[in-house]
Order: sequence, then C-alpha cells, then structure tokens
Amino acid sequence: MPAPAHHARVAAEAKLARKLGLFDATMLVMGGIVGSGIFINSYVVANRVHTPALILAAWAVGGVIALLGAFIYAELSARMPEVGGQYAYIREAYHPGIAFLYGWGLLLVTQTGGMAAVSITFARYTLELTGAHLPDALVAVLALAVLTVINCLGVRTGGTVQSALMVMKIAAITALVVLGWALVSHSQWTWTPLLDHGTGTAGAFGSAMIPVLFSYGGWQTSCFIAGEMRRPERDLPRGLLIGVVGVIVLYVATAFVYVRALGAAGLAATSTPASAVMRLALGQTGSRFMAATIAVSGLGFLSQSILTAPRVYFAMAEDGLFFRAIATVSRRTRVPVVAIILQSLWTMVIALSGKYEQILNYVVSVDFIFFGLTATTLFVFRYRDRHAQFAGVAPRASGRGSGGFRVPGHPFSTAMFTAACFLVVGNTIYHYPANSMIGVAILAAGVPVYLLWRRPR
Repeated sequence: MPAPAHHARVAAEAKLARKLGLFDATMLVMGGIVGSGIFINSYVVANRVHTPALILAAWAVGGVIALLGAFIYAELSARMPEVGGQYAYIREAYHPGIAFLYGWGLLLVTQTGGMAAVSITFARYTLELTGAHLPDALVAVLALAVLTVINCLGVRTGGTVQSALMVMKIAAITALVVLGWALVSHSQWTWTPLLDHGTGTAGAFGSAMIPVLFSYGGWQTSCFIAGEMRRPERDLPRGLLIGVVGVIVLYVATAFVYVRALGAAGLAATSTPASAVMRLALGQTGSRFMAATIAVSGLGFLSQSILTAPRVYFAMAEDGLFFRAIATVSRRTRVPVVAIILQSLWTMVIALSGKYEQILNYVVSVDFIFFGLTATTLFVFRYRDRHAQFAGVAPRASGRGSGGFRVPGHPFSTAMFTAACFLVVGNTIYHYPANSMIGVAILAAGVPVYLLWRRPR
C-alpha cells in the first residue's frame, strides 16, 4: 500500500497545472545551460590550454560529460516525474535530510547567488545599450520584479516568455557563428601544435575543464517543474537529450569561431571574445549586437530560474520541511506564488548587498557534490529494482522501474559522470580550500534547521 507521504505528494502535484510540453522542456533545458558562460569562460579555457586543438577538445569533452549527465537525469525523470526533480531523487534514494540540505543550499546561495550575479550583468549591459544613468542594482531589481509577476500569472505564461527568450538566444548565437565565419576572412586557426609543450598538459586540460563544465551545467533545473508538464515521463527525457545536444552544437561551434577569428593567444588575451569577434565582423554595430545578446541571455536565465527553482521549495514545504505557506498555490493561476516571491526577494537582497560574487565562490564545490550525489541515486534505484524483481513485488509507486528511458552504458557511463563531478569538487577544494570550506559550513548550518523542522509541530 502506498505510503501517506506519497499520497500527499500526489495531491500537491494535482494542485499544479500541467500545461508544458516537449518544446517547453527543451527550451527549459537549453535556457538553464546557456547563460554568460560561453561568452566569457572561453578566454579562461584558452588561458589554461594554449593550442586551438586543446581548446576545442575541452568544449567537446565537456559536451560529452554533459550528455552523460543528461542520460542520467533522463532516466531519473522518467522514473520519478515528480515536482522538485533533483530534490525528490535524493529524498527517495537516501534521506529527506540530505534532500533538505540540497534545497537549503539552493535557496540560500546556489540559485539565488547565481541569479543575483546574472541580474547585475543584465543591468550593466542594458544600461550600456540604453545610455541610462541608473544604479545597476535598481535595474536588476526591476527585471527580477517583472519576471516574478510574469511567472505568478501562470506556468503557461512563464513558459511562453522563457521559450521566446531562449529562441532569441539561439538565433543570436547562431548569428555570431555564421557572421564570425563568413565576415572574418583571415583565419587564425592552426592544427599545430596539437598539444602544449612541457609536461603539464594533462593537468592544464583538467583545470580547463572546470569552467567548461560550469558552462554546461544547468540542465537539471528542468526536472524541478515535472509536476507541471503534461507528460513528464516522456517529454522530460526527450527534452533533456535534445536540449543538451543542441547546446553542445552551439558551444563547440562558437568556440571554433572564437579560435578561428582570434587565434588561441588572441582568445586568451580578451575577456569578451564574443564582442571581439563581432567587432571584427561588423565593427561597432557588431559589438552592440553582442551586448544586446548577453543582456537577453541574462534575462532568459533569470526567467528560467524563476520558473523552475521555486518548485523545489514548494516540494520541501509539502514534505513538512519548510514553512507551510511556501506550499501555497494560487487558485486562479495554479502556481506556487509564495515560493516564487520568496526566491526573488532573497535574490534582490543579495543583488542589493553586492555580495553575489563572494557567495558564488563559496558554492562551486557544493554544486558539484550534489551533481555527483544525484547521479549515484541511479545505482540505488536500479538496485531496488533488481531486489523487487527477485522478491516478486512491483516497484514502488514513485518509481517507474525499467519501463522508461534507460541510461546507455550504465553502470560505466554513470560512474564516469559521477567521477567527473567529484574530480571537479576535489580540484576546487585543492585550489580554493577556504572558499570550499565556507560552502561546506553553509551546508552544515542547515543540519540544525532540518532537525528543528523534523520536530513534531
């Protein structure tokens, strides 16, 4: 007989409106990944590996790792198409307390810190384009407020705006690739040398993979909103795979155009490679085009974040691990309005405080800890399936057993992705021990909070 907690979660999801389809899922996946990383991090990669072949290889290998992650999340979402996504997988595989710590970090720093940084980036580019004389933080707060209102009007409204912004981003990046290829006639590309001279190529390549993997991160947020998809067990896996493959194509093509137009040394020397390429192609008009593109990209990331992440806090509240009011769903629009407003308000506080860059330094390792931990939940669910079949009982109602998408190459592909995540964690702790320990301390501070919420209320 299903547990009462399962009945409560089913009832909670019934309050949400299932209005999103495959196209929305794909745009959510791509929108969660494509932020400012491809416009900025490429020069960081070029500073760590110094040949065109290695730069392009880093983006290609990062894409393969991201695709492995998409395979894992595709099976998890087919098994458990529940609101909260990653939170739900960790809760069901391990313990509600560990899932709470994930949600705690997401709300307190990981999601909101990233959103605050992106909102300020959006504000700066918008002010540069318009020539307006306003404080960055004010423009950031206004943008967050407008997107919050839009998402409170309903998941269909929020999904439509998010999809429109993502289509604009795809068009703009495609224009960068095509114009950079067609109008920058003098190619700086060379296949030689293939490798850096010296003995540190492997270590440098591993270091270059960190900003690449950060740029590919974000596909998991689409799973948060499974409770508002019409057919999440079908559309989420497909959306994850289509979306991640689409981003790989965009990223590798963009990296190739950067290196072709600027050369490896030229790419390493500019922190704004997209603007540099478009300036070569179209002059000052190209530079302004890229400023507008980055502004739209930032707005799209914010829209996607406001649409998806509040569903985690909603799920926590439904589980009795957060203020009950956070689970409030509007009767008219059928969205968790309090959770949406809470996240936006905290993001505004961080943006106004100016501490967002400092906060982001604390959560780098924490983010990838939960990436790797979530991947290991697949081993747990597969193990339970085998024992359920051996005992002759049906899989749990919350899992779809073996009837949905299956990760190709499991367990080796799953282990490879998990190892990549934990290597990033280890590398980050090694290079930035103080910041990493602060991130761990923030997580640890959630333990007494969880114990408080678990007390009989």
